[in-house]
Amino acid sequence: MANGSKQIVDFAKIKATMADPYKHPVQVIDREGKVVDPDTLAKYSDDQLVDFMKKMVWERTLHEQTMNFSRQGRLGFYAPTAGEEASEMGSVTAFKEQDYLLPAYRDLPQMIQHGTTVAKGFLWSKGHVEGNQHENPNMMFPQIIIGAQYVETAGVALGIKKNGDEDRVAFAYTGDGGTSQGDWYEGVNFTSAYQAPAVFFVQNNGWAISVPRKKQTAAETLAQKAVAMGVPSVQVDGMDIVAVHEVSKAAREFAAAGNGPVVIETLTYRYGAHSSAGDDPSRYRTKGEEKPWFDADPLVRLRKVLTDKGVWSQDQEDKLVDGYKDEFKQAMKEAEAAPAQKVSDFLKWTYNVPTPAVKKQIAEFEAKESK
Repeated sequence: MANGSKQIVDFAKIKATMADPYKHPVQVIDREGKVVDPDTLAKYSDDQLVDFMKKMVWERTLHEQTMNFSRQGRLGFYAPTAGEEASEMGSVTAFKEQDYLLPAYRDLPQMIQHGTTVAKGFLWSKGHVEGNQHENPNMMFPQIIIGAQYVETAGVALGIKKNGDEDRVAFAYTGDGGTSQGDWYEGVNFTSAYQAPAVFFVQNNGWAISVPRKKQTAAETLAQKAVAMGVPSVQVDGMDIVAVHEVSKAAREFAAAGNGPVVIETLTYRYGAHSSAGDDPSRYRTKGEEKPWFDADPLVRLRKVLTDKGVWSQDQEDKLVDGYKDEFKQAMKEAEAAPAQKVSDFLKWTYNVPTPAVKKQIAEFEAKESK
């Protein structure tokens, strides 16, 4: 029998090309502030574009003021968001009040935009129970366990489908490191199997604390991971707020129409440390790596477009920043005025009907707290 030289399957070719459809991030405004998709930009009025800019300035100012509060010892855990304004504000503004948000710990800005308050965000950072009580009930508190919100989103999305809710979806965020967790796969796969309405965001900011994206997975893109679960996915320039918003809006419409979930990978960057807890990014990142991302700053990019249009000025931005700072300082005063938490209350909330041992502990702590 002759020995054939041709292989029945060319695995090398498959490996070399399987990421091809996902290596072309959607973009409207490039890193130099040049409009590369004028037809899409034309869908947005100057007022809408100015509103996008205001929201990004708001988030950048919130980040800076929150870091100041953290250095003053007035907050607990805080995950910096500088650099991710386009990814976060561009996406959350594409959803409606009735949509259910399942955030991670870096998503306080989206929560505030979706219906909680800055003061509640500060209270959550301080570990106060009132930080989990939101004016808009359609959101969960931030998930600390990496990727766990994806499993929760699957349950919420299935509930939306079973309830027959029209024009409603669940949406969730995680970072690039979250896609290396089993919960990520389980949540996306479950949602896909039941064709439940969900939009999953992966904010690929390059680092999972000090672990670089390239060491987490051999996949060329994170978007392509969704294909194995039958979920349409896309990469988008996460420093371009118009592109993020346009893709997010399309994904929401697709999911709300009963077509199942969508995965969106936003290519963005975390300018600062992983958290206020103290990691030092200079120990695992170089200035050479950081510079291209600072050059692609989402605020600088849209600022150029608006300045060229004559609808934005530095004076206008400076006044906004001053107003936002005052707003955040007032929110901190409100948070610090919240009643102190009591151990006795924590014990009371542990069981609907306290056990005899817990009853005894409640009485002991109430006696101490009354002094």
